[in-house]
Amino acid sequence: MTEPGFPKYRRGQRVKTAVDITNDGSFPNTEPEGVLLGAGATGEIIRVAIHTEANVPIYTVDFGERLLIGCLEEEITVA
Repeated sequence: MTEPGFPKYRRGQRVKTAVDITNDGSFPNTEPEGVLLGAGATGEIIRVAIHTEANVPIYTVDFGERLLIGCLEEEITVA
């Protein structure tokens, strides 16, 4: 990870999941802790924000099929 609070990736960048992405409770129609996307799924970053309390970047990634997921840096990599 880069410096805390400084985003490593940018809006519009293609990325892929580095790990399985599981439901943290944000998706009510999906099993809690169930896998939303497997490692290797590709998407595009549509928004970059900084979590104010933790001072870490949060990336909103569009994985298609109306699936937008907030990801941490350690969950994604360059596609």
